[in-house]
Amino acid sequence: MTIGSHLEELYGLPAFTFPGRDESTELPDPDAVAWSIGARTYDDEEGWAETFDRFCSDVDTTRVRALIVGLWEDAYDSGPTEIIEALVAARDRLPALRAVFLGNIVGEECEISWINQTDVTPLLTGFPALEEFGVRGGQGLEFPALRHDALRKLVVETGGLPVAVVRGIAASELPALEHLDLWLGTSWYGADSEVTDLEPILSGARLPRLRHLALRNSEIQDEIAAAVASAPVVARLDVLDLSMGTLGDDGATALLGGQPLTHLKKLDLHYNYLSEPLRQRMRETLEPAGVEVDLDQDDADWDEDDDGTVHRYVSVGE
Repeated sequence: MTIGSHLEELYGLPAFTFPGRDESTELPDPDAVAWSIGARTYDDEEGWAETFDRFCSDVDTTRVRALIVGLWEDAYDSGPTEIIEALVAARDRLPALRAVFLGNIVGEECEISWINQTDVTPLLTGFPALEEFGVRGGQGLEFPALRHDALRKLVVETGGLPVAVVRGIAASELPALEHLDLWLGTSWYGADSEVTDLEPILSGARLPRLRHLALRNSEIQDEIAAAVASAPVVARLDVLDLSMGTLGDDGATALLGGQPLTHLKKLDLHYNYLSEPLRQRMRETLEPAGVEVDLDQDDADWDEDDDGTVHRYVSVGE
């Protein structure tokens, strides 16, 4: 599966695409939308930086609360270093900025595992009041450990998340973080982390306010489920999301045999490889306690070799 649609909202605000140079579009109030800035095509005569300069001239940026960075001209070849530098340089003009998503790029523009990224932490250090941050694309992505006292939501969407990024996030001090969503991906596209790399997250020691944990889109989803079954952080969660990966009966059995999950508001396992008996056990165990359980298989599919070896695939790879 590929990502087929752009973000429709950020920070609870509807996305609004800042118009092109030759478009005559009435602009909304600066604080009423999440402003999406990006190139229309790769041969767009106006580059991202020029569009952002025009945005800063046409919009009262002191009231802007959310920014979505869309396609940049050379996403196939280089990361958004200059974009990050431009945003940080404009931070005095963006005092109300509370949310940024970097890489709102869909499959027809550039497949997720072809998007070039870079060290994204200067955005967090440059905006200490930022409450939400998201990034799409794992190639070249860097996230060295840091401390950020305001960040409440962190989303990293990849088809293959490098282990150094997993370790950097796990080692970060994020005392306000409530929502963590990591798309771990597949080794075909650069995923090389192991369950042990997730242990600082699963312990919850640096994440005292975490309530929503998503460790998903992983080719080691069964192993992650087994680790989650006894993870201390689970007891304080409202939502646990292990969807979009290769979860099968082994992982589901580990979840059912581990610590109680009846305190959860939602257990999201959509896109999975569970047998019907395991689905039924999951429902019978959790739904009477009021847990919303998403067991939709979606379009999960597999191949089988002549020798009987079964190959499962994550939801979003290339």
